[in-house]
Formats: sequence, structure tokens, C-alpha cells
Amino acid sequence: MTPQEIAALPYRPCVGVMLVNRDGHVFVGQRIDNQTDAWQMPQGGIDPGEAPRDAALRELCEETGVTADLVQIEAESDGWLPYDLPHDLVPKLWKGRFRGQEQKWFLMRFTGTDDQVQISTDTPEFSAWRWVPPSELIDRIVPFKREVYSAVLAQFGDRL
Repeated sequence: MTPQEIAALPYRPCVGVMLVNRDGHVFVGQRIDNQTDAWQMPQGGIDPGEAPRDAALRELCEETGVTADLVQIEAESDGWLPYDLPHDLVPKLWKGRFRGQEQKWFLMRFTGTDDQVQISTDTPEFSAWRWVPPSELIDRIVPFKREVYSAVLAQFGDRL
């Protein structure tokens, strides 16, 4: 695909979850489909007719096993935060229909215990997970998502 074709594509509607524990540390998972360091917070697409808040709770459970009764939603991003995929990934993801994602983010406080986090789900996305201090979050994330993660930290940072 040419850069012009990619620029004409829409963004995929998506949600992201900043899950924080009692210590204010943030959940990150190592993507199962990437051999390099590719850590990220839970995220995923919004199904047709699904409200973003419902999508965020569904994605959180699908990716981490953390159910809605184990979290408190504390905040929602002011707007939608877009990011572009690297051009070489566009044709490989979502059948080349999207240039990247436009995300609504939710800050959720984890009220459970670490043994209730189960990344071995029906369709696992993570091979490992950990809690990281917010100050280390950006350095662990794939470069093309760092701007969005910085914006999420700016919006939610005072609540961590």
C-alpha cells in the first residue's frame, strides 16, 4: 500500500484500559505474537452497537481474566486518542482496512489479588504480565503507541 492509500483509511474504533493496582502501578502485558519487547495495556475493538465502557470491560476480561466485579472505573479519557500503525503493518492487520486505531481510554482500579489475573484465556494475547510504576510505562511500550500512552498518562496521572 502506498502512503497515500494508507492516509485515506479510517481509524478502527477501539478502547484501552489503564488498570492500576493499590500501589498505583500499571498492568502491562507482553504481546504473545511478538518476539521483541512489545508490552501494552489491555485494548481492543468495539463491537457494532457496543458502548465503549462495555467494550472496555469485555476486553479487560478477554485479555486478563479480570472481571467487572474486580475493578472500579475511575475515569474516562476526554476524547478519542488516535495512533497510526507503521506502514508495513497496515496490510497485515485488520485486512488492511484501517490506518491505526482511535481509542477511548478508561482508568480502572484493580480491587482483586494478583492470582485473579489470568492471561491464559480462550484466545490469549499476552505471554507475560507485570505491574510497572507509571514512570516506567512509556519506555516499555512499542514506539508507535508511545504518544497515545503519554496522553493517557497526562489525563490519568494525577489519579494513580
